Amino acid sequence: MEASRDISRLIEIMAALRDPHTGCPWDIVQTFESIKPYTIEEAYEVADAIERRDLDDLCEELGDLLLQVVYHARMAEEAREFSFGDVIHAVTRKMIRRHPHVFAVSDASTPDAVKVQWDEIKAEEKRERAERRARRGITEDFSRGFLGSVQRSQPALTEALKLQQRAAKVGFDWSQAEPILDKIEEEIGELREALRGGRKEKVKEELGDLIFALVNIGRHVDADPEDALRGTNTKFRRRFSYIEKELNKAGETLEAATLERMEALWQEAKGGER
Repeated sequence: MEASRDISRLIEIMAALRDPHTGCPWDIVQTFESIKPYTIEEAYEVADAIERRDLDDLCEELGDLLLQVVYHARMAEEAREFSFGDVIHAVTRKMIRRHPHVFAVSDASTPDAVKVQWDEIKAEEKRERAERRARRGITEDFSRGFLGSVQRSQPALTEALKLQQRAAKVGFDWSQAEPILDKIEEEIGELREALRGGRKEKVKEELGDLIFALVNIGRHVDADPEDALRGTNTKFRRRFSYIEKELNKAGETLEAATLERMEALWQEAKGGER
């Protein structure tokens, strides 16, 4: 099999990878849930390539993201739900429907008028989606109610922040930061208890509760949690890079270094930042 510019070749490759008899052992056992983290990761890598203005990387990362779409579509086709063709049909139908001023008849001739028209069409689609979900017996619908305006399709930290901001509008909020610190201590205690219990799902639940509380304190002190964590990630990269460089200077490797040795270098890096 050879590379091609035709999307059908990518679909063929994915079908071959998922073949239960001759496919890739790793690809065969994947599910929507197991692939989901990779889909999110690829979307972030596209964003990173854009931020770095690296168009060669952008081309490659867009291909990786497209692979995720093909992967999910293939699994859905195996489950007799929908195919890649159905995905293309759905999005082309949506774009045509949302742009009547281009593909049909509409008097929307300004950006503001187009925005109003777009919102009206989306509202209609939302009603149709709710009816379709009801027919399929899907009763949990987070698009309704007071928190319905907070989209789930965003990073979890950002979603948590916006949920809290929304709830605060009706008074469901602490008036000061101090009680949130008490809540954080409470959540740490519950996480400790869950760890002692050894139940993975309970640990995951309590960890989520702790992170949610940390987001809340960030909101009260006007520190965006996503920005705060990104800053810490950068700091971790910088300090760990210092460890690696110092070990290389001494003819040592990360793999052979003891934790005590690396911790001492970490403290050196930390001290150098002050």
